[in-house]
Amino acid sequence: MNSLGERLIYIRKKHGFTQDSLAKKIGVSRGVIYNLEKNKTMPQNIVVIALCNTLKINKNWLLYGTGKMEKEEAPLQKDEILVELYEAAGTLEKEEQLYILDIIKALRQRLKKKQEKS
Repeated sequence: MNSLGERLIYIRKKHGFTQDSLAKKIGVSRGVIYNLEKNKTMPQNIVVIALCNTLKINKNWLLYGTGKMEKEEAPLQKDEILVELYEAAGTLEKEEQLYILDIIKALRQRLKKKQEKS
Protein backbone atom coordinates (compact mmCIF):
# COMPACT_ATOMS: atom_id res chain seq x y z
CA MET A 1 0.00 0.00 0.00
CA ASN A 2 2.06 2.85 -1.34
CA SER A 3 -0.52 5.63 -1.47
CA LEU A 4 -3.15 7.25 0.68
CA GLY A 5 -5.78 6.02 -1.76
CA GLU A 6 -4.67 2.39 -1.46
CA ARG A 7 -4.62 2.62 2.33
CA LEU A 8 -8.06 4.22 2.41
CA ILE A 9 -9.55 1.54 0.16
CA TYR A 10 -8.02 -1.19 2.33
CA ILE A 11 -9.24 0.19 5.66
CA ARG A 12 -12.65 1.22 4.28
CA LYS A 13 -13.30 -2.31 3.04
CA LYS A 14 -11.87 -3.84 6.22
CA HIS A 15 -14.51 -1.95 8.20
CA GLY A 16 -17.27 -2.90 5.74
CA PHE A 17 -17.94 0.56 4.36
CA THR A 18 -18.83 1.42 0.80
CA GLN A 19 -17.63 4.76 -0.53
CA ASP A 20 -21.15 6.07 -0.08
CA SER A 21 -21.65 4.78 3.47
CA LEU A 22 -18.28 6.11 4.62
CA ALA A 23 -18.97 9.49 3.03
CA LYS A 24 -22.34 9.71 4.80
CA LYS A 25 -20.78 8.64 8.10
CA ILE A 26 -18.22 11.47 8.04
CA GLY A 27 -20.47 14.07 6.39
CA VAL A 28 -18.90 14.46 2.95
CA SER A 29 -19.95 13.55 -0.59
CA ARG A 30 -19.08 10.19 -2.12
CA GLY A 31 -16.96 12.14 -4.61
CA VAL A 32 -14.61 13.18 -1.80
CA ILE A 33 -13.95 9.53 -0.91
CA TYR A 34 -13.65 8.58 -4.59
CA ASN A 35 -11.12 11.36 -5.27
CA LEU A 36 -9.06 10.41 -2.21
CA GLU A 37 -9.00 6.76 -3.22
CA LYS A 38 -7.92 7.70 -6.74
CA ASN A 39 -5.24 10.02 -5.30
CA LYS A 40 -6.75 12.96 -7.17
CA THR A 41 -6.80 15.24 -4.12
CA MET A 42 -5.26 15.55 -0.68
CA PRO A 43 -7.80 15.54 2.14
CA GLN A 44 -8.55 18.56 4.28
CA ASN A 45 -7.45 18.15 7.88
CA ILE A 46 -11.04 17.93 9.13
CA VAL A 47 -11.71 15.06 6.70
CA VAL A 48 -8.55 13.26 7.88
CA ILE A 49 -9.69 13.61 11.49
CA ALA A 50 -13.15 12.30 10.67
CA LEU A 51 -11.71 9.34 8.72
CA CYS A 52 -9.25 8.47 11.47
CA ASN A 53 -11.89 8.65 14.19
CA THR A 54 -14.46 6.66 12.22
CA LEU A 55 -12.01 4.01 11.02
CA LYS A 56 -10.00 4.04 14.29
CA ILE A 57 -6.70 4.55 12.49
CA ASN A 58 -3.62 6.70 12.98
CA LYS A 59 -3.28 9.88 10.96
CA ASN A 60 0.34 9.20 9.97
CA TRP A 61 -0.53 5.73 8.72
CA LEU A 62 -3.34 7.08 6.55
CA LEU A 63 -1.41 10.04 5.16
CA TYR A 64 2.11 8.63 4.89
CA GLY A 65 1.97 4.90 5.56
CA THR A 66 4.13 5.25 8.69
CA GLY A 67 3.52 3.86 12.15
CA LYS A 68 0.85 1.47 13.26
CA MET A 69 -2.42 1.35 11.37
CA GLU A 70 -4.77 1.11 14.37
CA LYS A 71 -5.23 3.99 16.71
CA GLU A 72 -4.21 2.90 20.19
CA GLU A 73 -5.44 5.90 22.11
CA ALA A 74 -8.91 7.30 22.55
CA PRO A 75 -9.76 10.14 20.15
CA LEU A 76 -8.75 13.52 21.46
CA GLN A 77 -11.56 15.73 22.63
CA LYS A 78 -10.23 18.42 20.28
CA ASP A 79 -10.74 16.10 17.30
CA GLU A 80 -14.29 15.33 18.38
CA ILE A 81 -15.06 19.04 18.68
CA LEU A 82 -13.64 19.71 15.21
CA VAL A 83 -15.81 16.96 13.73
CA GLU A 84 -18.87 18.38 15.48
CA LEU A 85 -18.05 21.88 14.20
CA TYR A 86 -17.62 20.51 10.68
CA GLU A 87 -20.97 18.71 10.82
CA ALA A 88 -22.75 21.77 12.21
CA ALA A 89 -21.20 24.08 9.62
CA GLY A 90 -22.26 21.72 6.84
CA THR A 91 -25.88 22.62 7.50
CA LEU A 92 -25.27 26.35 7.07
CA GLU A 93 -25.31 28.50 3.96
CA LYS A 94 -21.92 29.65 2.62
CA GLU A 95 -22.34 33.19 3.97
CA GLU A 96 -23.17 31.81 7.41
CA GLN A 97 -20.11 29.54 7.30
CA LEU A 98 -17.89 32.49 6.39
CA TYR A 99 -19.42 34.55 9.20
CA ILE A 100 -18.67 31.80 11.75
CA LEU A 101 -15.13 31.50 10.38
CA ASP A 102 -14.61 35.25 10.81
CA ILE A 103 -15.82 35.01 14.41
CA ILE A 104 -13.42 32.16 15.14
CA LYS A 105 -10.49 34.04 13.59
CA ALA A 106 -11.32 37.19 15.57
CA LEU A 107 -11.57 35.18 18.78
CA ARG A 108 -8.26 33.47 18.07
CA GLN A 109 -6.54 36.86 17.56
CA ARG A 110 -8.09 38.22 20.74
CA LEU A 111 -6.91 35.21 22.75
CA LYS A 112 -3.44 35.49 21.25
CA LYS A 113 -3.19 39.16 22.27
CA LYS A 114 -4.43 38.29 25.75
CA GLN A 115 -1.73 35.58 26.08
CA GLU A 116 0.97 37.99 24.89
CA LYS A 117 0.00 40.45 27.64
CA SER A 118 0.28 37.75 30.31
